Amino acid sequence: MKEIIFSNWHITRWIRLAFALFLIVQAFVLREWFFIPFGLFFLYQAIFNLGCGLNGCEVPNNKNNKNE
Repeated sequence: MKEIIFSNWHITRWIRLAFALFLIVQAFVLREWFFIPFGLFFLYQAIFNLGCGLNGCEVPNNKNNKNE
């Protein structure tokens, strides 16, 4: 668990973290509580390195036959 959280911090992960913190802070400042779940969603993605990014959602192209 520590390895997932503290390693492999790339630019996409930093952007997700910044966007999550922005959404959460703005939700409290503007008292728009609707944005807190979105901020928590991006925070969860940033901390645990989940979601599509850096070819994470790429569909593999493994064709065995030349005719396909």
